[in-house]
Amino acid sequence: MQTIDKFNFAGKKAIVRVDFNVPLNEEGKITDDTRIRGALPTLKKILADGGSLIIMSHMGKPKGKVNPKFSLSQIVDAVSEKLGVPVKFAPDCAKAADEAAALKPGEVLMLENLRFYPEEEGKPVGIEKEDPNYEAAKKEMKERQKAFAKTLASYADCYVNDAFGTAHRKHASTAVIADYFDADHKMLGYLMEKEVKAVDNVLKDIKRPFTAIMGGSKVSTKIGIIENLMDKVDNLILCGGMTFTFAKAQGGKIGNSICEDDKLDLALDIIAKAKAKGVNLVLGTDCIAADAFANDAHTQVCPSNNIPEGWEGLDAGPESRKAFAEAIKGAKTILWNGPAGVFEFDNFTGGSKAIAEAIAEATANGAFSLIGGGDSVACINKFGMADKVSYISTGGGALLEAIEGKVLPGVAAITGEK
Repeated sequence: MQTIDKFNFAGKKAIVRVDFNVPLNEEGKITDDTRIRGALPTLKKILADGGSLIIMSHMGKPKGKVNPKFSLSQIVDAVSEKLGVPVKFAPDCAKAADEAAALKPGEVLMLENLRFYPEEEGKPVGIEKEDPNYEAAKKEMKERQKAFAKTLASYADCYVNDAFGTAHRKHASTAVIADYFDADHKMLGYLMEKEVKAVDNVLKDIKRPFTAIMGGSKVSTKIGIIENLMDKVDNLILCGGMTFTFAKAQGGKIGNSICEDDKLDLALDIIAKAKAKGVNLVLGTDCIAADAFANDAHTQVCPSNNIPEGWEGLDAGPESRKAFAEAIKGAKTILWNGPAGVFEFDNFTGGSKAIAEAIAEATANGAFSLIGGGDSVACINKFGMADKVSYISTGGGALLEAIEGKVLPGVAAITGEK
């Protein structure tokens, strides 16, 4: 497999898939440039070698239609500033052959939002799955997607995928385009390499004990991950809103707390599986309950399985925090996805902060810690502790699917992994 370090881009045109789906305010200004900064090492390596650079990305969900609100023209100046060279702009990503051909070594061209074309995502437009013509429409769209990918590929001599955030999607620019380059002319960017290595550290090169922390509101969205981790972890902490599904499944009273009533049997199955596999399952035993879903609500500490009517659990309680910290501090491999409470409210950040502090302490003592999934990343940033963990993933859905044991199309298109 070709690697970006070994490849010499001198005199070559490189088309690079990045994830510049950055948040913008109402004036179209970037409010968080983390994703742009993450791609800079790859982009600068190509320019330093004497190559020319074609940058492509999506922004938002324009659903296959041109929408100025999602135009990448809004970020051209910011990318120019970060790269230190002027960035040209192609207002139509599928009609940029002339602009690409005119690029000289050291020059940069950014293509307009890939998702202005439905072919990027490759889903039939304006037809429901129930329609008898859906399969034919799907087949036709797949052919159009190939043609779109071939057009993008024609702009360059080599392809680099540095967009881990979209690696779980088989889109034209993340997977299909790779078919139009031989093995020596397609590669992962530095950011993608780091992401893949971080996942491998957690799932394939495990230093024990291994503690995984799964938070968030729903068991249903994490079930594939929980089941895959059951065969790998020593300690599994399940926290956040899903605490109350487990509490109710075991006969507890949870007041107005969030609960998936159709997943009570699933919760009992998870408890039984953990016991059978010798996994130390850590569930919250107490919580900070509130009389309203609001930062300034009245609060009390309650057992997680005995919350009064009219009250709801919004954060992990002091005993739960101690138990979580104990399972984390002795670990040598740590994975955290999902907060322990409604961390958006400052008065309900305590549980998540206790987890972050325990992870930071374990990391300082030699553990490898991987933080991933939007809310966990937001948590660690909110607490100013991003530099105290081993790795923060840029991919939400992509990271979760990788942890679930799925092969990511954007990675497989380069590595040939099945």
